[in-house]
Amino acid sequence: MNKRRNTIFSFTIALCVLSISFVQAQGGFKWPEDPEKRSTAEERNAIYNDYIKQGQFESAAEPHTWLLENTPDLNKAIYINGAKIYENLAEKEPNAQKKIGYQEKALQMYDLRIKYFNEEGKVLNRKAITAYKYWKDNKTKYEELINILEKVFHLNKSETSEENIVAFMDIIRRYKQSGGSITDEKIFAYYFELDEVLESKINTEKNPDNIKKIEKISGTVDDILTSIVKVTCDFIEKNFGEKLKNDPNNVQIAKKLFKILVAGKCNESPLYLTSLKVIHKTQPSVDFALIIAKELATENKITEALEYYNSALSLANEKNDKKKASDIYLDLAKVYKKKEDKIVARDYARKSISADPSNENEAYTFIGNLYLTSYNECKEGKSKVRDRAVFIAAYEMYKKAGNKEEMEKTKKQFPSVEEIFNEGLKENDIISIGCWIDTQIPLQVRDKDK
Repeated sequence: MNKRRNTIFSFTIALCVLSISFVQAQGGFKWPEDPEKRSTAEERNAIYNDYIKQGQFESAAEPHTWLLENTPDLNKAIYINGAKIYENLAEKEPNAQKKIGYQEKALQMYDLRIKYFNEEGKVLNRKAITAYKYWKDNKTKYEELINILEKVFHLNKSETSEENIVAFMDIIRRYKQSGGSITDEKIFAYYFELDEVLESKINTEKNPDNIKKIEKISGTVDDILTSIVKVTCDFIEKNFGEKLKNDPNNVQIAKKLFKILVAGKCNESPLYLTSLKVIHKTQPSVDFALIIAKELATENKITEALEYYNSALSLANEKNDKKKASDIYLDLAKVYKKKEDKIVARDYARKSISADPSNENEAYTFIGNLYLTSYNECKEGKSKVRDRAVFIAAYEMYKKAGNKEEMEKTKKQFPSVEEIFNEGLKENDIISIGCWIDTQIPLQVRDKDK
């Protein structure tokens, strides 16, 4: 029975050898010239490949080691597969010391592949991913890992994998936080190089999903930067501002600049608005338009602020976002109040209520305030009752707003019973208010309950 099994196994290996020999003869395999050694090499190659297919990595190691020692320039496949063997063994090994040994063997496969088959940039790009996985929690390896990643980056530039870009910044962070000797200037130098590559990737990528992925990675890199160095407004303006100045329509630079300005609490920097405007121009956003509009209104640049408020309103209406539209109408009301155009201000407050009643308390209080502050503007000095009617109009707005505090204050300004009587009027008579208010109200008195 055993003899039969051995015969079957030998036959299977022979078939594998023949099959692999045929494929590999065409695939750049450099077999030994000595017939006996070649036969052994072909057999060992077939055996270890078969074990890998079966997931038996420990069994694959012995014939694979023979090939490394006896035919190191056979084909780069023995190093690709070697990394696979030892990475799998390392992953499953419970013994810490043995695990480290397997990890070292896995990394050695990349170095040997470079030694015999070149492709240093491409291979190091792969090695760095594995090295980061193994060494990211080992501070004694941080300098070595930084050197590997720096070399990966300089060899590959825009071909550097996104994983390695994040790994690069993360190891810099870990190195600095563990007491490593690295200056903020050096960190920024690394950051600018990595950022340039990410920009290039975004600008050349065609797949929208991949663009989002790279943008997310870029955001992660930004977050790491701001977590390990103190970002001052002067530094941002000097370095990032220059980049946007040289490429004023680059939305990626603008986004990055805006994020770092926020992180540095540099909202008063001129670059804050500049970057937002670039972003909004290329990627219109309700929220960004509102931020810009409010900043401009604060700076008393009313005409320009209105442009952005109207842009925000248009975008909100396109999305049928009634709450957002209501908020914008209320903001517009405040801007027109600042312009001292009370009629338009009131109109926008009313539109805010129509768009979404959830803002009615604030909107009616706003209108009430407009009326209340119009006493001196609207009084004619001919009738105390009619002049004080603006307070009654304001009261009615506060009443709709449910603003009891302002109702009580305003009621004290109503005309008295005596003043009404002296003018031949009585409570609840309908009187007209002219001026810009232009409304009618039922007459009320301040001391009715006394």
